[in-house]
Amino acid sequence: MQNLHTSVMLQEAVEALKIKSDGIYIDATFGGGGHSKLILEQLGENGRLFSYDKDSFAENIALNKDFADSRFVFKKTSFSEFGSDMIELGLEGKISGILFDLGVSSPQLDDADRGFSFMQDGPLDMRMNNSRGFTAADWVNSTPEKEIADAIFQYGDERLSRRIAKSIIRERKIRKITRTLQLADIVAGAVPRRPQGKHPATRTFQAIRIVVNSEYEDLLSALKNSIEVLEEKGRLVALSFHSGEDRIVKHFIRNSEIPTAQTQSHVARLLQVGRVTKASDREISSNPRARSVKMRIAEKIFQ
Repeated sequence: MQNLHTSVMLQEAVEALKIKSDGIYIDATFGGGGHSKLILEQLGENGRLFSYDKDSFAENIALNKDFADSRFVFKKTSFSEFGSDMIELGLEGKISGILFDLGVSSPQLDDADRGFSFMQDGPLDMRMNNSRGFTAADWVNSTPEKEIADAIFQYGDERLSRRIAKSIIRERKIRKITRTLQLADIVAGAVPRRPQGKHPATRTFQAIRIVVNSEYEDLLSALKNSIEVLEEKGRLVALSFHSGEDRIVKHFIRNSEIPTAQTQSHVARLLQVGRVTKASDREISSNPRARSVKMRIAEKIFQ
């Protein structure tokens, strides 16, 4: 297989899964295929890998000849679906490891037509699956001011969310907001200058993207499903790129505890393994996106 693109903490994340040659694994966020590629290289002929992604770019890579492998199954859907899939396949409690590489991918940001970037002009879309659902333009042009402010504050950690929401409402009364740079300019006009290197629209675009793609709802659903489908000592590895994602993962691991169908007398939960890990200075120097990553590892146990 050819190298597809650089995945953040590629080696570290796959090593954390403790791959067994005959294990069954889930790459919940296929992206450019980097993690899936490395997992497949470590599986024996009886191993299996299920990969998920809503994005058409990811689907095109997964359907490429490089991934023509009988051990590999790709599904173009949200990772929130893997729980029901594994139950349907009779694999509940048999999954050896699950990997989450959260957030937006570089190819999505680099393609102006996808509408994720505040640095390039394009249609204000932001959907990871751009064949269904509402767009970012739909949302900013129809959502009440308080709801916009609350979302930008909650999902973007933006303390000036009220000012930004007010500016969005004022602008959309004049003309519909349909372009990425149009929205970025509105946000920039509503907030003071940010520290050098930090675009004023960064947090607002992040928040709107999370809303459009139901990212937090899907993540919580998938984390709950993880406990059911993992085998005992099966591992969950999560790479988070901003504080909101990491909080969800951290709190879920800390508070996870559910009765399972696998046993009547025990309760399953996740136990964090080791400390939070960050990318090395060497990786950050070659891939600036790695600067904000946090990796958490958890293991399913019964108690």
